[in-house]
Amino acid sequence: MDKFLRVNMTTKELKTEAAPEKYAALGGRGLTSQFVLDEVPATCEPLGPFNKLIFAPGLLSGTNAPSSGRMSCGGKSPLTGGIKESNSGGTPSQKLANLGYKAVVIEGKATAGELYLLKLTADGAELLPADYLAGKGGYETVRVLQEKYGKKTAVIFIGPAGEMQMPSAGIGASNIEGLGDRYFGRGGMGAVMGSKGLKAIVIDAPKTFDVPVKDKERFMAASKKFAKILLDHPVTGQGLPAYGTNVLMNIINEAGTLPTRNFTRGRFDDANMVGGESLAEACNARGGKATHACHPGCVMRCSNVFILPDGTQMGKIEYETAWGFGPNAEINSLDVVGELNYICNDAGLDTIEAGATLGVLMEAGVVPFGDGKAAIEAFKEVAKGTPLGRVIGAGATFAGKLYGITRVPTVKGQAIPAYDPRSCRGNGVTYATTPMGADHTAGYAVTANILRVGGFVDPTKDEGQVDLSRNLQIATAAVDSTGLCLFVAFAVLDNPEALPTVVEMLNAMYGLSLTGDDVVALGMSILRAEREFNKKAGFTKEDDRLPEFFYNEELAPHNTKFALKDELDEVMNF
Repeated sequence: MDKFLRVNMTTKELKTEAAPEKYAALGGRGLTSQFVLDEVPATCEPLGPFNKLIFAPGLLSGTNAPSSGRMSCGGKSPLTGGIKESNSGGTPSQKLANLGYKAVVIEGKATAGELYLLKLTADGAELLPADYLAGKGGYETVRVLQEKYGKKTAVIFIGPAGEMQMPSAGIGASNIEGLGDRYFGRGGMGAVMGSKGLKAIVIDAPKTFDVPVKDKERFMAASKKFAKILLDHPVTGQGLPAYGTNVLMNIINEAGTLPTRNFTRGRFDDANMVGGESLAEACNARGGKATHACHPGCVMRCSNVFILPDGTQMGKIEYETAWGFGPNAEINSLDVVGELNYICNDAGLDTIEAGATLGVLMEAGVVPFGDGKAAIEAFKEVAKGTPLGRVIGAGATFAGKLYGITRVPTVKGQAIPAYDPRSCRGNGVTYATTPMGADHTAGYAVTANILRVGGFVDPTKDEGQVDLSRNLQIATAAVDSTGLCLFVAFAVLDNPEALPTVVEMLNAMYGLSLTGDDVVALGMSILRAEREFNKKAGFTKEDDRLPEFFYNEELAPHNTKFALKDELDEVMNF
């Protein structure tokens, strides 16, 4: 992976160049965030010509390192106004890495009304007209392109929401079966891609796991050891493969931190009806898959393939999606959750933001709480671009302002997912302080707060939460740079041999002599770059706060409030 491809959508010039030396040791989030700081004006219009969209495989992507097929995309977010890195699985990362690309950068802006396709092969890159894809949903876009270019190609795409530049539009990616259900979901990167006039990227690579490795024997030994570490851990080797991420539904509900009815209480009586055990049963009963790899080479296999009642194969339902369209909306039907998920995947909308927006709209009385049929009809408006559809696509903050709702669970304009910060306070610290806007994956304190992985920090107490979140945010930034799935963190936190084994893979692949301290330093440097961009964009410490209702309203059943304020300023002191 030593090539940069720059695609200028204004001039239609494609330029392949050697990766700049300053990015040689970076991949994934480390590369996208540093690049955005270097080349994107912090005060630019996110949907204008000066924003840039960058895709970067992780440092280990394209190899047979276990669960290493994640990719980052970055730019300035139209949802938050700050820096954004969004992360996805699927087939593109391994394929892009095997074509030798360290990064693909989309620059400039096509003339209004123009729509293009970027085709990448071993022979080079082409920018082709894609008018025939205009308005098509994600599932059809992937089907059409794989019929045209080959079933083994990887596809990155936007749906109608991205074409219409809705602020919470995501970027989709094909999965192993050829469904468009994997997503760079958060922060509106689909709107940025749509603003460029780029509908899709087709990656045609003959190989998946053949990226050059300096010391293959050493790398294979470390890779095999890391796979065993993952498979031996009770979370990554048992819980996630059996029930997927939605295994968390009943666990988080029992902990009293499951946001219900737009964050008014922490438990939902019907949580099990939309939980992981019920989902696995439904997947198996309908001929779907209860266990599924989100990308080639994943050993944890925490995804699933859900079949709708009409036989439609929609792809996966993740925990955060099941929460947003389930307990948060007081909906207890997996079929309704699945239908809403399908609509969002097809329209190209972030399901976390969409779920939080639905809760706000229900609070406003636009859609009744618990009314799945009404929710489905409302969400069908997104792809049509109607006023209601655009409100949904604009996100929870916009919907709250439009309807005068003050219980709006967002930070920096981005929705808080699936874990209430009043009874999972480590996650609350992360939501408030990550440069990305509210994002559970930025520093997943559920590990120690709820699951007792890597120790235990009482989720209803303030003590230890700042240190917990800080350390997790640093570690996560580094993991996001490797291409490894974030869930490897469960094993890394509990097994002292895990991190050295990751370092060993990196050293064997690149002929380096990194240490664990270097990994920590990398994570710190990424966060510094992201915060520097946000500072230039006008963010202050006052933006590192939760909405005031979390401080003023008690959450049942623990009857707790969030109390950390000034302490949040200490999180990024390193």
